[in-house]
Amino acid sequence: MDRHMEAGNRRTLRLLVTGGGTGGHTYPALTTVAALRDHAAARGLDLDVLWVGTAAGLEARVAAEHGIPFRAITAGKLRRSPNPRELATNLADMFRIPVGVFQAFGIAARYRPDVVLSTGGYVCVPLGVASRVLGRPLVMHEQITSLGLANRILSRFARRIALTHPSSIQHLPARVRDRAVVTGNPVRPHLLRGNVDAGRRHFGLSPDLPLVYVTGGAQGSRQINTMVETILPGLLTRAQVIHQCGPGWIAQLTRTAAELPVGLRDRYHPVPYVGAELADVFAAADVVVSRSGAGTVAELTAVGKPSVLIPLVPSAADEQRQNARYLAEAGAARALLENGPTAAHLLVELDALLGDPRARAAMAAAAGALGRVDAADSLALVLLEEARTDGKIG
Repeated sequence: MDRHMEAGNRRTLRLLVTGGGTGGHTYPALTTVAALRDHAAARGLDLDVLWVGTAAGLEARVAAEHGIPFRAITAGKLRRSPNPRELATNLADMFRIPVGVFQAFGIAARYRPDVVLSTGGYVCVPLGVASRVLGRPLVMHEQITSLGLANRILSRFARRIALTHPSSIQHLPARVRDRAVVTGNPVRPHLLRGNVDAGRRHFGLSPDLPLVYVTGGAQGSRQINTMVETILPGLLTRAQVIHQCGPGWIAQLTRTAAELPVGLRDRYHPVPYVGAELADVFAAADVVVSRSGAGTVAELTAVGKPSVLIPLVPSAADEQRQNARYLAEAGAARALLENGPTAAHLLVELDALLGDPRARAAMAAAAGALGRVDAADSLALVLLEEARTDGKIG
């Protein structure tokens, strides 16, 4: 029996996914897999998925949590300008890369994918090389404006290059630009279905005060945490705050909360991590304070939330500052773009928004206009098209 055929004359589409290391690479892949499963089912196809990444990467845990088969390979990261302490690591990684390519080739040759999705991170390079050698169509997705080194390499192999931003096309080698398609950055769909009342109930929030949601990522941000801690007494006179501070900061900020004046103490809610309730927190928030990584920007624009962005500086190719400037120039955010922003500056920006509901509404509309809530569907359709083009499905 043809490996694509199953009982009842259903056919199977085999997707090999590679990407990870961070949530910015992992969650767009996961969201796209879910969208592709729906689109495949609508065409009478079953979706079979194999995720290839590193054993220590976030992708291994996420794949296991969602029941996706996972294979680990060795991967090495080439640092273009290593400092002296990184030279030995760079040398060791140079030897890991061919090992990873050999492992990737074996996995891909046995799995025989109909299409390969790469969402970024250095683990993608071995699978990209393997897909090229085996003649499997590779669809590469880039979340940021400029291309990282791994995706610069893969762009030469990819059948299609899916981009988050139209401006990314100019960062591609000229000879591959005709393979580019702008899909946006996939956002977890449950984030679009938040409930304001549920968010307020979860944290015991007042409906009469605006809510500021502060986040520096899963582990928190020392810079953001310190700035917010500094301005709490003034900020809490006009707002309530949910502060996702990271596990390493929760003890200190819980003590800070206990030391606040009695009338303000109940307005501050430090938490180590925001999980399944994130959609409801977004729905309830009037202003978000956050970094400006690609995933964060995609989420803020998809849910249409006003924000004050504090980019991580330095970041690769100064990407976070570029993202923050892009939103600020579109009227979709306020941004602290200078090096070493102060807590006082953050409070000024928040005061301007908290005191002006019309400004918040205009900023929310501008953010929503930039959002691509259909990004996962768009990328899934590209994958289906490339699998069809390769002659593996009808």
